[in-house]
Order: sequence, then C-alpha cells, then structure tokens
Amino acid sequence: MAYFGFSDKMVRGEKIQIFNYGDMKRDFTYIDDIVTGVISVIGKPPAETKDGAPYKIYNIGNNSPESLLYFVETLEQCLMSEGIIDHPAEKEFLPMQPGDVYQTYADVDALVRDFRFKPDTSLKDGLARFAGWYKEYYKF
Repeated sequence: MAYFGFSDKMVRGEKIQIFNYGDMKRDFTYIDDIVTGVISVIGKPPAETKDGAPYKIYNIGNNSPESLLYFVETLEQCLMSEGIIDHPAEKEFLPMQPGDVYQTYADVDALVRDFRFKPDTSLKDGLARFAGWYKEYYKF
C-alpha cells in the first residue's frame, strides 16, 4: 500500500519518508495479478491434509523484489505523466525502522506448480495503471 500513501503525500506536497536510506527491496504485486491468483486458487479446493482439514496456503506475489528508490522514482514519473503532480517529491531519508527487513518477496513455487500461474505485471506497468486510476477517481 506504499504507492497509495506516497501518492497522497506527493499530491499534498508533503515529504515522503524513505527508510534505510532507500536501501530496501520490496515485492510489489499489481492487484489484478492478486485477483487472478485468488480466483485460480478458489476454483480448485485442496485435498484433505493428514489432520482431515482441507486447506493449502499459497503465496501470491510478484516474486521480483524491486529497489525502494526505483519504486519511488517510477511512481513519481507515472504521476507526473498523468499530470497529477508536476515535480518529484521531497524525500526524508531515515535509518531502518526497528523490526523491518531489508528485502521481502513472495515464494510462488507452489502457485506455479499447482496452477501454472505467476503474477507478471511489471512495477512500471502496474504503477502506470494505478496513476491512471488515481487521476480518474480523484478527478485530476
């Protein structure tokens, strides 16, 4: 949800906080990929496990960590190309927050194995679509 919070701050001209001085990686997943994954999983109920409960856990994510700074720069470019903002945001670079991790990503091996599905919307394409939606929804 960082894209939404950052976008709102950029629109209001507020400074955005970048933790670990920008040296972090996150696995950003476009919502349509999540929906497709959930629909795929719902359509195939799992077999009962050894304890008799029919369940299986799948991680639905892009499986491609991106640099936080690349994310912010791409978001700024997308918002500027839609005319939502007219300049990059002011940034406050801060140390790592307690309890945070350097890198996160989804292990989608089970999803690919069982459903032959892997989210594939690039960060740039997803943020461009988000910026278009944001512009339309908030009437820019």
